[in-house]
Amino acid sequence: MRQQLLQYVAEQAAEDLPAYVYDLRDLREHAAAIRAALPERVQLFYAAKANSDPRLLDVLRDHVDGFEVASGGELHHVLTTCPDAPIAFGGPGKTPAELEQALQAPVDRLHIESEQELHQLTSLLAERTVDVLLRVNLPIALGPVALAMGGRPSPFGLDPGHLDRCLALIADDPRLRLRGIHVHLASGLDAAAHLDLAGQVVTWAREWADRHGVELTEVNLGGGMEVDYADPGRRFDWAAFGAGLRRLLEGRPGLTLRVEPGRSVSVYCGWYVTEVLDIKRSHGRAFAVLRGGTHHLRTPATKQHNQPFTTIPVDIWDRPWKRPEVEDELVTLVGQLCTPKDVLASNVRAGRLRVGDRIAFSLAGAYAWNISHHEFLMHPAPRFHHLDHAPVPAGSLP
Repeated sequence: MRQQLLQYVAEQAAEDLPAYVYDLRDLREHAAAIRAALPERVQLFYAAKANSDPRLLDVLRDHVDGFEVASGGELHHVLTTCPDAPIAFGGPGKTPAELEQALQAPVDRLHIESEQELHQLTSLLAERTVDVLLRVNLPIALGPVALAMGGRPSPFGLDPGHLDRCLALIADDPRLRLRGIHVHLASGLDAAAHLDLAGQVVTWAREWADRHGVELTEVNLGGGMEVDYADPGRRFDWAAFGAGLRRLLEGRPGLTLRVEPGRSVSVYCGWYVTEVLDIKRSHGRAFAVLRGGTHHLRTPATKQHNQPFTTIPVDIWDRPWKRPEVEDELVTLVGQLCTPKDVLASNVRAGRLRVGDRIAFSLAGAYAWNISHHEFLMHPAPRFHHLDHAPVPAGSLP
């Protein structure tokens, strides 16, 4: 953790915890580095579903080409927060009201998920026009991935066999402008795997467009860039990815690629900070009970991993009884919920851990608070803090 962040966490009163702390400077630097690594003909859209905190979106608007949303609620939120930013509207199951909302916005791109959705869209157009991408579930072997969205039977996207009917509908309706293909098949890919998949997708899209006489101007490769919760220092290689995309675009002067990362952009700037309420032993195992839990930070329960964390010692103890603690033994970090699934990290070695110490869970800037079941047991919501400190001299960070 940055020294300023450590100090800020240590200064918070116990009643002000749990809290999310977002390091806006870190987000700004990371987003700028991603943008710099991508070639000119690669557009960068941020998937707002990863974290739609308005302060984060405000930072990102200066470094991305637009935002990807997947519901009418997200569309309204991003329009309100970043009113001039281009927006792509994706996701399955768009309602007629959401399609109408997208047309009124208007959005930059609509990602069409099915023939039914395309029919529904045309019934709402009247005299309006709209730019669309056809999302396709290509039969590409993925191998082991963190999360498969396609490449196998899936509710996402069009089966390739249904593309011809959609293409015919678009060809017969001048209000529909086909810009290209959208393919998001998997999440948790490293740069090499993502580039390999991108090459297969672009080749397929180019061949499909040539066979049907379609002018292919855009291929959307989706997101899914790897975040390694077991090794927080290991990050997606954006430099290698950008160089690979630059090679992929050689010889294709009319083609633009678009990527829509979410987790890999904002995850590193966020911390979920709490304190140890109790330490107990049960049948030979040690448990640290924390304020909050997976109703605030659902990520470890969802992905079945240990959330990485830093212990921040608090040496003050003014109670008349002995302070409970563990030292150099395995401990499981749990929350306050009445369920055995409320586990943030299981059987981890935390060094010395005492009641009253602070715990700062890292990699909490994406798919954390916004996917959690907030109202379960009706505990207080966490507080939210946004740090935007000035740069510090080199060598002063831990």
